Amino acid sequence: MSILHLLLDASIVVQAVMLILVGMSVASWSMIFKRKKVLKEALTDAKKFEDKFWSGVDLSKLYAEVSARQSINGLEALFKAGFKEFARLHKSSRQQPAAVMEGAQRAMRVGLSREVERLETNLPFLATVGSISPYIGLFGTVWGIMNSFIALGAVQQATLAMVAPGIAEALIATAIGLFAAIPAVIAYNKFSHQVELLESSYVNFVEEFSNILHRQAVNSTEAA
Repeated sequence: MSILHLLLDASIVVQAVMLILVGMSVASWSMIFKRKKVLKEALTDAKKFEDKFWSGVDLSKLYAEVSARQSINGLEALFKAGFKEFARLHKSSRQQPAAVMEGAQRAMRVGLSREVERLETNLPFLATVGSISPYIGLFGTVWGIMNSFIALGAVQQATLAMVAPGIAEALIATAIGLFAAIPAVIAYNKFSHQVELLESSYVNFVEEFSNILHRQAVNSTEAA
C-alpha cells in the first residue's frame, strides 16, 4: 500500500476533501510568502523614515521629497497626509491652532486606518485555513472510515486486510488537513504580532508628529 495508491483508490468524497485541502494549503503558502515580504519591507521602511525624520531635516523639504514619489506607504503616507492637511489649514489666518491640529490629526487617523488595513490583508484567510482545515480533514477521515465499516458489514468473514486500506486513506485526509492548518496558524500569529508592532510604531509617530505640528501652529499664531 503506497500513499499514491491509497490516494487514487480513495472514494470521490475523500478525494474531493483532499483536493480542497491541497488548494487551501497552496493558497495559504502563497499568501504567507507575500505577507512576509510586505511586512519585512514595512518594518525596514519605518525604521529608515524615522531615522531621517528625527535627523533634523526640514519638514517642508521632507514633504517635497515624499510627495515626489509615486507610491508611498507606512510612516511616509502618514507624514504626507498630516503635513499636507496642516499646511492647507495653516495658510488660512482664520484657523485657530486647535482647528488646524484637529484637521491634521483626522487626516493621519484615516491614513493610519488604511495602512493597518493594508498590512492585515490576507490574515483573515490564514486564520480561516488554520481553524477549519483540521475539521475538513476530519470530515474526510470520518467519511472514509464509515465507508470501510459499511463494506466490512457486507462480508461474512472480516479481516484486517480488508478494512486497513480504507482507514489508511481516510487518515491521510486528516494528515493533509494538519499540513494545511499548522503553517497557516504559525504564520497568522507571527504576522499579527508584526502588524501590532507596526501599528504601535505608527500611533507613536502620529502622536509625536502632532506635537511638533502643534508647536509650529502655536508659534506662528503668537508671531502673528
